[in-house]
Amino acid sequence: MAEGTTEVSGLADDRALLGRTSTAERVSDILRSRIAEGYFPPGTRLSEDAIGGALGVSRNTLREAFRLLTHERLLVHRLNRGVFVRVLTIEDVEDIYRTRRLVECAVVRGLGEPPYALDGVAGAVADGVAAAADKHWKGVSTANIHFHRELVALAGSARTDELMRSVFAELRLAFHVVDDARRLHEPYLERNQQILRTLREGSAARAERLLAAYLEDSLAGLVEVYGRRVNGGA
Repeated sequence: MAEGTTEVSGLADDRALLGRTSTAERVSDILRSRIAEGYFPPGTRLSEDAIGGALGVSRNTLREAFRLLTHERLLVHRLNRGVFVRVLTIEDVEDIYRTRRLVECAVVRGLGEPPYALDGVAGAVADGVAAAADKHWKGVSTANIHFHRELVALAGSARTDELMRSVFAELRLAFHVVDDARRLHEPYLERNQQILRTLREGSAARAERLLAAYLEDSLAGLVEVYGRRVNGGA
């Protein structure tokens, strides 16, 4: 995909987020969020001059931010061509789901005795239902990611939260390639509610089984539509 100026014009609004102590980490946080939102779609070349100018940061700071996001597998550096938002392979998608199963199912399995602190999970479910009512399917996708982030947060582990933040950001690279967000995400609204109900009932073991089946079905559906888009030149 071609580099453009419209993709970076809104970044100037994010300059205030840098504060007086702007760092590569803060720049990477901004760019990570923008990539997750689809502001920079997979395959987009990122211009140092345009982004650095929009954020008001030095070239060295921006390059360090690019390096951090490359380490997170959100960006890729191509020799003599520049830095691009990564386009995932089918193998990448499968590996992401393998990681999700290992972490998310382990979190639910290890919840211990109920009751569980489910306010965040319930909030994400409600956001998804509201977005679907408005036919805002990208909003449903965002709410669905938040649902899984809140499930992971039940572990109370900052390290696990950090790991999965990167995994979910990478997953959204695949979502942005798929052109039918409703088909991809709407079926899981009810399944999110079912998992929430099961956890409220105090049955972590049943919730884990529901989650494992959910992730298996989600992977199969995503691989089917994503594979067609990538192989078709998307």
